[in-house]
Amino acid sequence: MIWLWIGFIGFVLAMLALDLGVFHRKAHVVQMKEALGWSGVWIALGLAFSFFIYHAYNAHWFGLGTAVDAVDGLVNSGRTAAIKYLTGYVVEKSLSVDNIFVIAMIFGFFAVPAIYQHRVLFWGILGALVMRGAMIGVGAALIAKFHWILYIFGGFLILTGAKMLFMHGGAEDPNRNVMVRLVRRFFPVTERFHGQHFIVRAGSAASRKGVLPGDDEADDTVVGSVKKGAVLLTPLALALIVVEATDLIFAVDSIPAIFAITADPFLVFTSNVFAILGLRSLYFALAGMLDKFRYLKVALAVVLMVVGAKMLTATWLKSVLGDHFNFILLGVILSILAAGILLSLLANRRDARRAG
Repeated sequence: MIWLWIGFIGFVLAMLALDLGVFHRKAHVVQMKEALGWSGVWIALGLAFSFFIYHAYNAHWFGLGTAVDAVDGLVNSGRTAAIKYLTGYVVEKSLSVDNIFVIAMIFGFFAVPAIYQHRVLFWGILGALVMRGAMIGVGAALIAKFHWILYIFGGFLILTGAKMLFMHGGAEDPNRNVMVRLVRRFFPVTERFHGQHFIVRAGSAASRKGVLPGDDEADDTVVGSVKKGAVLLTPLALALIVVEATDLIFAVDSIPAIFAITADPFLVFTSNVFAILGLRSLYFALAGMLDKFRYLKVALAVVLMVVGAKMLTATWLKSVLGDHFNFILLGVILSILAAGILLSLLANRRDARRAG
């Protein structure tokens, strides 16, 4: 089993290295066509992995499909494992859309130039993979030892969905973020961007470069007085810190959501990874169109409540709908998301007619 994990993590790292080291080696503004193309690549990889899941669990490769899944008490066959993986992938992918709303707000607050946004997202997602891997490991261990934690997760998801549905909080200034204030206390921060650098040294060549090519104005203005050669953080670093902190908050919702579907660590981790890997390209594809999907957030809230209810009633659902009730759950989730998108498009068309 250890070789399976090593192989999968190695594949993910190779894809990330290819992404940053080859295709995005030079900073550039990611256009819609490029974003849609990469979104298609990541989605295709995520869906194609379900075929590996199906055959691996059917043939018990690396010992897969031999343990009882704590969520529904079943030993996962190839079919049930593939359905759970796809359901988890769809749930995590849809919840990541809500994350895109917040990332767009963060980039707006810090005025991060479009040419450097991909770099922030790349390192932000790498950090998110590490954090979620740790949280999944802890969560799987807790569920294996204390099955009743599933009911706490279920209730938490229902409350979170209700909060999303009925409470509309305003945008918070990221400069008031606890992590940002803590960082500012211990590190001086430049007032301007310095290319794609997260860290520069006072008086260095990098610290004298502006955000735009050809801008050679010196800019060592920081919060407080620093000596030449001191380490300075840039606003790009602050944006990265807030993105990481935001993903940690979102993971508190998304990790229980996937554990509502399966407690199999491999299914949980792989569905999370493939959903997160496509977040950067999805951001650049959707960031300019988020306001057109006004009912998508409502749909996501309903999805969380449905998944939470499923976690609380898994035993009863299995007795009523049979062992393949997860397939029905997948259909329900897809229907809710499709309804949110369709209602948004219809509302936009109605508004356009009224304006015309």
